[in-house]
Amino acid sequence: MSGRALGRSRSLPVGRGLLYVAFAAIAWGTAGAAAALLYRAGDFGPITLSFWRYVGGFALLLPVWALGRRARPSGLGSIRPRRRAVLRVLVSGVGLTVFQSAYFASVQATGLAVGTVVTLGASPVLIALGARIIMGERLGRAGTVAVLGAFAGLAVLLHGGADGGAGSVRPAGVGWALLSAAGYACITLHTRWFGRNGGGADPLETTLWSFAVGAVCLLPLAAAQGLWPHVQDMGRALWLLGYLASVPTALAYALYFAGVAVVRAATASVVTLIEPVAAGVIAVVLLGERLTVSTVLGTVVLIGAVTALAIAETRGARTDRVVHRVTSREETVKS
Repeated sequence: MSGRALGRSRSLPVGRGLLYVAFAAIAWGTAGAAAALLYRAGDFGPITLSFWRYVGGFALLLPVWALGRRARPSGLGSIRPRRRAVLRVLVSGVGLTVFQSAYFASVQATGLAVGTVVTLGASPVLIALGARIIMGERLGRAGTVAVLGAFAGLAVLLHGGADGGAGSVRPAGVGWALLSAAGYACITLHTRWFGRNGGGADPLETTLWSFAVGAVCLLPLAAAQGLWPHVQDMGRALWLLGYLASVPTALAYALYFAGVAVVRAATASVVTLIEPVAAGVIAVVLLGERLTVSTVLGTVVLIGAVTALAIAETRGARTDRVVHRVTSREETVKS
């Protein structure tokens, strides 16, 4: 996808925007599978994988950003916007570092299916709670029920790991997944706060330089572990790393940015639930993971709660628009 195409994303039909978001979600669902295969191919660890993913993603997104920059004004035109942009990139970069590294650690500890479900299921819940505490956003009755349902789903998932056998949910893996979700929630809340205070920025530009920040943060740790660990099949390892950096990173983020420009946030959050479903199918069919009854039940409850949370957000947005219209009309009549 070219930079000009991204620049015209707001003129995309909504149907095509939904397809972009859906493709991005499916692609993200394969990232954990690529990581799991790389763990089997050599002595890769979560830090090393995240480092090379950021390096590759940065290298692929850089020309797209450079082409798109010609068609749009830069957000770094003055000192104050530049400071805001730098702060946003730093927070996003550190948040992405925690998000991706902890996610890969979760996949390594408890498997692709459970790690993905817990990470993506907990993220919107933590975002909703954080928005309530930090920005005073109301959850509402439906939102509160959805959050409680998500905690119930997580509890069922943890109960499914009590046997300790193959395919069980391991508490360490769940812990890494929750840390990953917390990193993603921090990024989202920081972005929302900046947007409320007039600090909006080009998401492609922010992500590009966040990849650079993440790579710099991970470089010392990756170097200590070995930037290139021992692998049994060099060709397969390079192919998997190339895929990880291109499809679920550079391409998926580019399509997602284009899609969410024309799709409502709540709708996009529901569509991205394709990711844990895709990850679960891949985990069972290709990686041979076994899902227990408790794991499946907890997954269903958790995804259902997130869906309910997105629906509640949509209804709340509609109510806010109606209130805004009524208030605007009243002000017009008074004037």
